[in-house]
Amino acid sequence: MSFNIERNDKKRVVIIGGGFGGLRVAQGLRKSNFQVILVDKNNYHQFPPLIYQIATAGLNPSSISFPFRKLFEDRKDYYFRMAELTCIYPEHNYIQTSIGKIDYDYLILANGTKTNFFNNGNVEEWAIPMKTVPEAMGLRNTLLASFERSVTCSSEQERDEFLNIVIVGGGPSGVEIAGAIAEMRRYVLPKDYPDMDTSRVHIHLIEGGKRLLAGMSEESSEKALNFLKKMNVEVKLNTFVTDYTDNSVRMNDGSSIGTRNLIWVGGVTANSVNGLPDSVLGRGRRIIVDNHNKVKGFENIFAIGDVAIMEGDPKYPNGHPQMAQPSIQQGTLLAKNIMAMEKGQPLTDFTYKDLGCMATIGKNKAVAEIAGCKFGGFIAWILWMAVHLVSILGVKNKFFVFMDWIWSYFTYDQSNRMILRSTQSKVMKNIEDTLRELHGHEDGKASASEEEQKSAPKA
Repeated sequence: MSFNIERNDKKRVVIIGGGFGGLRVAQGLRKSNFQVILVDKNNYHQFPPLIYQIATAGLNPSSISFPFRKLFEDRKDYYFRMAELTCIYPEHNYIQTSIGKIDYDYLILANGTKTNFFNNGNVEEWAIPMKTVPEAMGLRNTLLASFERSVTCSSEQERDEFLNIVIVGGGPSGVEIAGAIAEMRRYVLPKDYPDMDTSRVHIHLIEGGKRLLAGMSEESSEKALNFLKKMNVEVKLNTFVTDYTDNSVRMNDGSSIGTRNLIWVGGVTANSVNGLPDSVLGRGRRIIVDNHNKVKGFENIFAIGDVAIMEGDPKYPNGHPQMAQPSIQQGTLLAKNIMAMEKGQPLTDFTYKDLGCMATIGKNKAVAEIAGCKFGGFIAWILWMAVHLVSILGVKNKFFVFMDWIWSYFTYDQSNRMILRSTQSKVMKNIEDTLRELHGHEDGKASASEEEQKSAPKA
């Protein structure tokens, strides 16, 4: 299997990852004289800030997802391939993926992060992450199934385990999912489950730090905490989860909570990239880059966004925030710098412009910090909706998200409360098995013979 992309007289830019950063690079090169290849394990771009609304049945998955091939329509020398990066061979300018090898002139790593379980095996096995659209759908299924099971089980302990919801992580994702479930408990569950005692639905938010929303001001953190308390969310600060066994979340203060619903949004770590030396890995295994996003020690490999840590910025010695804005800004500038490199022009240093931060807790309940101004309540909620609506790709997606929000605001109803379990066809299973076999075969060949590594592919 191969990429089936012929070489032409144009230089080739290969982008790994179609998140905010990778997509910005691809869009920024649309008027350039490059052959652009985007590689992603999914065939769609997802909008992470609204993933929690899929998990709480507020939005359809398609409303915050956009197919890459739709973005690349009518763009000459733009290609998309659905594949996973397995290894880089920087000395020979090619990469190995799950569908084969591809050579490059410029390689851009924008493959983001994954959930960090902090080496807790039980948590990693049994907790429910919420970083991707499929994970959000899995969380939605779990919550709805727990509600269904709670009205039929005979054991009081078992019922409490189904109705206790524990969320670990007090950042924007944790605060927003806690608020959304609290509203679901108040407005939706009494109508859907008239035989359920909703007072037994307990929502716990656990944060290891001394306050919520550590990336925002103490004033905003306090407002968010007060909003959650008024919504009867039980918040524990300065608390760490140590284990999750026998349907019980155990914490460092000796306490425990019985639950079948442990939602883990406690942090992220950079996706690993095989083939780069350990010397280019910094804090959190993020790839060390200079102020042009060049990977340390390489002239034609770049890393942007969550996977990168930039040296030399005194304001952010531990790296820029792993959020959308740094990824977008770095991707936009990198596209310009690559075009400048081809023209022999000087490169522009990256300077992060903090455009603000915001989080919503529920209807008319949000906090926002923009241009040095702090907002709370209804105004912050309107700002939050406006910023996110503008940022979603596709006019149709914007329309459907807006209509779902309007419907939910006036009816206090969520229309996507269905447990949808995916099934895998035999054809799809055979394709995946073939890819795994080919992947292993290609990796074996690549590592077994130095001579083969030296022959860069022409794909």
